[in-house]
Amino acid sequence: MQGEEAENPGWRLAASLRGLMAAAVDAVYPPVCCGCGRIVGQHRGVCPACWATLRLIERPYCEVLGLPFSHDLGAGILSADAIAHPPVFERLRSVAIHDGIAKSLVHGLKYRDRTDLAVMMAGWMIRAGDGSVAACDAVVPVPLHAFRLWGRKFNQSAELARAIARIAEKPFLATALVRTKRTVQQVGLGASQREDNVRGAFAVTEAGKAALFGRRIVLVDDVYTTGATVSAATRALKKAGAGDVTVLTFARAISGPI
Repeated sequence: MQGEEAENPGWRLAASLRGLMAAAVDAVYPPVCCGCGRIVGQHRGVCPACWATLRLIERPYCEVLGLPFSHDLGAGILSADAIAHPPVFERLRSVAIHDGIAKSLVHGLKYRDRTDLAVMMAGWMIRAGDGSVAACDAVVPVPLHAFRLWGRKFNQSAELARAIARIAEKPFLATALVRTKRTVQQVGLGASQREDNVRGAFAVTEAGKAALFGRRIVLVDDVYTTGATVSAATRALKKAGAGDVTVLTFARAISGPI
């Protein structure tokens, strides 16, 4: 097929026009670092200085909570927290620690309407998912309450989930899970306050129950802090019959050295 295309004058002309259009766009809107705005070699990239601040979460880490270990303790090792307090979801995976460029990207998407960042961030999240996206049956975002969505105009978790589903060619269940309780902002709340704030805050729609029953679900959020929000969302998914839930976030907060 590639040989036939190479011999087709129309295909060569179309390819040349696409190249010229891309060059023209780059001349007017040159690719810049998604973190600091410096000129870089390609769109949706970061400069070396910003990349150096990215604390990627790589193995070895807890197989359940994705918590990075300072030393490799062997395959299948769980963290003390996962043993003492098993989560309601099956596993958690995140791209990076919530600081440096990772924090800037999250804030850009969430607070500065940089929805263009979602595709790049989604690609990194699929890689960090350690095969969970490829193995899942559907991708579900952590929803915002209708009033919060009206004020913000978009849901950053839904933007990430939509991009992940599109790249991985998986069903995107945008409205299967809904937030029925108008909670206060989680920022500034302690762990127990966060749990109380989101308890019973989520529900699965009737249509969502049919789509979720017995399925392997990837639940997407932007940041994992204490786990209160994704745990409450997972309980709603499991109550509706979801068989397996992987929580996938772009960043996660970690206290202390790693």
